[in-house]
Amino acid sequence: MEEDVWQYPRPPRPESTSAHVMVKHAGQVLADSRRTVRVLETSHPPAYYIPAEDVDRTRLREHPKRTYCEFKGQAHYWTLDGEVVAWSYPEPTAGFQVIAHHLAFYPSRVEECWVNQERVQAQQGDFYGGWITSNLKGPFKGGPGTSGW
Repeated sequence: MEEDVWQYPRPPRPESTSAHVMVKHAGQVLADSRRTVRVLETSHPPAYYIPAEDVDRTRLREHPKRTYCEFKGQAHYWTLDGEVVAWSYPEPTAGFQVIAHHLAFYPSRVEECWVNQERVQAQQGDFYGGWITSNLKGPFKGGPGTSGW
């Protein structure tokens, strides 16, 4: 079913999903889950938050970088081979507790991300980590000229 990202809510909304989500890097599976949470926000493709138990964290290192999201709280970042590839909200704000103990991966910074049997496309831009699948209708925030949206 087609989803128009301009119909997604603002403020964003977390939504549990049983879709099969997988992240691979250097030919190895980093994450594999059927119990993820996707966060829906106007003009953005969803970011998928994967339970920490379903992530191979032996290859990840927590980075000292922190940022603050007005909706979700303080973000922590995770590196793989020295590059930031994921983020998390260890103590998210009210309404987002469902993403605590979950990691979200940037599709542009790992080898492959999958939803069900579809390889996703990365949302443009260095800041966003949305996962674009064929059922999504844009335009999507993140590309050149979209910072003011």
